[in-house]
Amino acid sequence: MATGGYVYILASKSGVLYTGVTSRLARRTIEHRQKMIEGFTSRYNVLRLVYWQRYEDIRGAIAREKQIKGWSRAKKIALIESRNPGWKDMAEGYFPIKKD
Repeated sequence: MATGGYVYILASKSGVLYTGVTSRLARRTIEHRQKMIEGFTSRYNVLRLVYWQRYEDIRGAIAREKQIKGWSRAKKIALIESRNPGWKDMAEGYFPIKKD
């Protein structure tokens, strides 16, 4: 039986974007912010949560992630700004960012 999930977009201060999917947004946000997993987000400091959307079924979140990843940068930016016009870190104050 599938459970709910989230599609999310992270951004770096320089504007690099990352789109991901998870069943546990809080845990995954902490993993990114603490650079617990080596890879793209830790290498490019893509740590700020700028967009997220919840789905009742993880399969819906996975399908949406694939859709967003196929979009142009401009379309991704429009999506972020539709819910978060100031590009505020939606997790600020909830989850710490690892200081290098």
